[in-house]
Amino acid sequence: MRGCLQLARWLSAAPRSPAASFKPPVGFPSHYRTRRSFTQSAVWAASRSKGVSRMPDTDLEKRIAAIPIDRYRNFCIVAHVDHGKSTLSDRLLELTGTIQPGTNKQVLDRLDVERERGITVKAQTCTMIYNHKGEDYLLHLVDTPGHVDFRAEVSRSYASCGGALLLVDASQGVQAQTVANFYLAFSQGLELIPVINKVDLPSADPERALEQMKSSFELDTENAVMVSAKTGVNVEALLPTVVEKIPAPVGDGQKPLRMLLVDSWYDPYKGVILLVRVFDGEVRAGQQLVSFVTGLKYWVGEVGIMYPVETAQSVLRAGQVGYIYFNPGMKRSKEAKIGDTLTTVGSEKAVEPLPGFEEPKSMVFVAVYPMNADHFEHLEDSINQLILNDRSITVQKESSEALGAGFRMGFLGTLHCSVFEDRLRQEHGASIIITPPSVPVKLKWKDGTEEIITNPAKFPDDDSVRLKVAEIQEPYVLATLTFPDEYLGKVIELCESNRGEQQSLEYFTSTQVILKYELPLAHLVDDFFGKLKGSTKGYASLDYEESAWRTGNIVKLQLLVNKVPVDAVARIMHMSQVSRQGRVWVSKFKEHVDRQLFEIIIQAAVGKKIIARETIKPYRKDVLAKLHASDVSRRRKLLEKQKEGRKKLRAVGNVVIEHKAFQAFLSK
Repeated sequence: MRGCLQLARWLSAAPRSPAASFKPPVGFPSHYRTRRSFTQSAVWAASRSKGVSRMPDTDLEKRIAAIPIDRYRNFCIVAHVDHGKSTLSDRLLELTGTIQPGTNKQVLDRLDVERERGITVKAQTCTMIYNHKGEDYLLHLVDTPGHVDFRAEVSRSYASCGGALLLVDASQGVQAQTVANFYLAFSQGLELIPVINKVDLPSADPERALEQMKSSFELDTENAVMVSAKTGVNVEALLPTVVEKIPAPVGDGQKPLRMLLVDSWYDPYKGVILLVRVFDGEVRAGQQLVSFVTGLKYWVGEVGIMYPVETAQSVLRAGQVGYIYFNPGMKRSKEAKIGDTLTTVGSEKAVEPLPGFEEPKSMVFVAVYPMNADHFEHLEDSINQLILNDRSITVQKESSEALGAGFRMGFLGTLHCSVFEDRLRQEHGASIIITPPSVPVKLKWKDGTEEIITNPAKFPDDDSVRLKVAEIQEPYVLATLTFPDEYLGKVIELCESNRGEQQSLEYFTSTQVILKYELPLAHLVDDFFGKLKGSTKGYASLDYEESAWRTGNIVKLQLLVNKVPVDAVARIMHMSQVSRQGRVWVSKFKEHVDRQLFEIIIQAAVGKKIIARETIKPYRKDVLAKLHASDVSRRRKLLEKQKEGRKKLRAVGNVVIEHKAFQAFLSK
C-alpha cells in the first residue's frame, strides 16, 4: 500500500517533459522506459481488474479505421428453421479468418439449448473483415432464428441490416417460415440474395427450389448462389455477391451520436451489455450517454465489436454494430429498453429518436412455481436474468393455495415457453412446476367495457357475475401449413377436429400444398404442431399470425378434491373440449394422490355442473377380525360405529396432496 502511495506521489510530481528527457527514479523497473508506456500499462492493468475483454487490438483497429462507411455491409440470413443458417455462418467466419477452420461448430449458437435442439433462439451477431479486389470491407452478420415464435428477434435484427441471404434447403424447398420471414424482410426493404443450401444431398433438387422461389416471391433467381454449408462447396462465391448486391449503411460520422439499442444480455461482472447499431456520430469510452425512453444517464466503460466474442475497440463509428457497457454498470435489466435511442448528454434536442420496434404480444400463458417454497428468491433472480434479453416475456407474481408463491408468465408460443423452461433448468439449476399453457380471453361487459383475462382465477364463473358479461371472445390465428399433397386428407381432418375454418388451398408445385386455416389459438398451443408432424411423418411445416377475436362458448374447467377446488389446475377452454379434458384430468389425478383414512372424491366441474368423477377408496381397518361366532347385531354395531367415525373424519380431515403429485400431474 505504501509503495502504491509513493508511486502515485512520484507520478503527480513528475515533470510533463518529452519522453527522451524523462528518467525513472532509482530502483524503478527498467522495462518502463517512458512515463507514457508506464501509464498505458497501468490503464491496462486497471481495465483487466474491471473485467474488460482485452485491450484494443491495434492491427484490427487500424484495418477497421481505414475502411470508409461505403465499404460497410450489414446483412442477415433469412430461412426456415433447420435449413442451415448457423452452419453457413460458421463457413463465412472461417472464410474471413474470424475463426480457425474446424475449431467450433455453430459458433453463433451460444446457448446450450440451441446446440441441443439444433435451432437458433437468440439472434447473434459477428463482425468480419473481408478483402475484395484488394480493398477491405467490414461485414456485419446477424444469425437470426427461423421459428415463428421468435419473430420479435427476427424483426429486431432486420432493423439493423441492409440486406439478407434468402436461404432455402435444396431438398425441402420453400417452407412456411421461409415465406413468413421473407415477407418480414421484404416489408423492411432489405435487398435479398437467393441462396440454395445442401446441394450435396442425394435428395437435393436445386432447380425445383429455384422455381419455387421464383413463383412464390417473384425474385430474379439468375444470380442465385448454390452452396453446401456443411462441406463448404461454393461458399466463397457468397461474399463477393454480398459486397456487390447489398447496399452500404447510411450514416454521418460528423453528426451528434444517434444509436439504436438492438439487444442486451447480462454479465455478472459488467452488468447489462448492450448490442447497438450506430446510425450517426461515434461512441467512445468515457462519454456520457442519455436514453430517450428512460431519461437515465450513463458513463460508457467500454465499446467493442463481436469478433466473434467481445473484442474491445477505442471507437464505434456510424454504420457499425457493436457492444457497449457502462461504468458503473447498468444493473437493472428493465433499463435496457430494446428499440431505445441513445445519444450523448447535451445532444438530446439535436437528435431525432429512431422508430422503436413493435411490442410483441404474449399469447401463451403458464404459471411457474418452485418445487420448494424456500427457492422462490432464487427462481425470481433466475427469471429476471433470463428476461433481460427477451423482452417479449411478461411476468406477474401470483400465489396458489396448493403450490404457494409463483409467477404467471406470458410467451409468444409453446416453443418459446419450452426453450425458456429448458434455460431455467440448465443455466440456473431451477427446480420448477409449470402448469399447462393457456391463452387469454376477452370479456365484453354489458356496461361497454372490455377486459383481457390471462389468469383462470380471474375468470367469472359465479352466476351473479356471469350475468354482467355480454360476451366472451377467444383469439384466433391464421395458420399456414405446407406439406406434400399425399397428406392433404389427414391435415384437413386434423384442422377440422380442432374447430378450424378453411380459408384457402393452393398448389405451389405439382406435389406441394399450401393450406390456410383459421384456428383457435387454444387448440394451436395444445400440441397442434406435434399432431401435425405425426400425421404427415414430419414433412409439414407451420407458420401462423394473429387473426381476430371471435365470440365463443368459453367456460372454466376446475378440479375439485372433496368439493374443494384445486386452484393450480383450473383452465379456461371451449365447452366442446370440457368433457374429454375432464375425464382425462380425474383419471390422471387419481393416479398421483395417495389413499387416506377416508374416501377422496375427485371431480371435474364447470360451475356447479360435474363433468367427470373418480373415487379413491379409504384404507379400511377390519373391525370384525376379533369376532368369531358373535351374533349379527354385534357385527352390525361395530360396522355402524366404523361408518360414523369415517364420516366425522371426512368432515374434519384435509386431503394431503404432495408437491410430487402436482409435478407428476402437470408434467407433459
